[in-house]
Amino acid sequence: MDRLDTMKAFVTVAELGSFTKAAEKLETSNQLVSKYVSQLEDQLGVRLFNRTTRRVHLTQEGEQCLHHAMHILESVHDMENHFGELQSTAKGLLQISAPVDFSTLHLAPLIRDFKKKYPEVGVNLELSDRKVDVIEEGFDVALRIGNLKSSSLIAKKIAPIKLVLCAAPSYIEKYGNPSQPDELNSSHFLHYSYTDYASSNHPLMRVLRANSQNNQVGLTANNGQILTAAATAGEGYILQPTFIVGEALKQGKLKTMLNDIEVDAMSLYAVYPHRKLLAPKLRVFLDFMSSYFGAPPYWDDY
Repeated sequence: MDRLDTMKAFVTVAELGSFTKAAEKLETSNQLVSKYVSQLEDQLGVRLFNRTTRRVHLTQEGEQCLHHAMHILESVHDMENHFGELQSTAKGLLQISAPVDFSTLHLAPLIRDFKKKYPEVGVNLELSDRKVDVIEEGFDVALRIGNLKSSSLIAKKIAPIKLVLCAAPSYIEKYGNPSQPDELNSSHFLHYSYTDYASSNHPLMRVLRANSQNNQVGLTANNGQILTAAATAGEGYILQPTFIVGEALKQGKLKTMLNDIEVDAMSLYAVYPHRKLLAPKLRVFLDFMSSYFGAPPYWDDY
């Protein structure tokens, strides 16, 4: 039997001085209340009540047990109220891992607006382009960009991510605008080191994979904004997501190349450990973020 049930039955009988009245209050049978109290007596090895035909009286041991049982039940009640309140109110610290370039360009306004709407939720944002272990490292949610492989984690799609091949107008004017991937100059490729070219059989990706392997004099970096700055300066061509290069495209500092060849699409995902019993702070963050960037996202307006 559940020990909390036995303690509730015992305390109710002690308060009302009657098994029958306790059964009525607990909305159960007299026999079950008596069984609960007997079970508690057996567990403790003491008699808790002296029973007469008209009333039950606490023994000395029963008086001591009543004090402890009431304290335990009050603590459980406080705990249930505490977590019940947490489940109805978004509060507490939200631990978020997110990629560097996306965060520095687009996440600050979202966090600001989210905090305005949910002031009782704190945010600890850690920026990293590595694939963090969400559970082991204690994150509530991680933002990831790409095509996610099967995992025990839950992934919620937040926004589509479009990749474009582009270069500065000065570069295109000097070297021409290729009509086929094979016409790209491998030594001019500004390579993002975290791109997994091997996971795609797309013809453009195969050429870029070869270009990244053969290029010994170009620029490789693990930061898309540095590569974009190099591209706008006319130093070569890049394959980057529009959330990084969208503004430069809009301003005419970059122009897309090989427009007839669409690159495999990716997505921005929110990855978290469990689907059930989501903490309100995480649930409201996922809901808030899912509609924040627009459909299509605002960075594709170039």
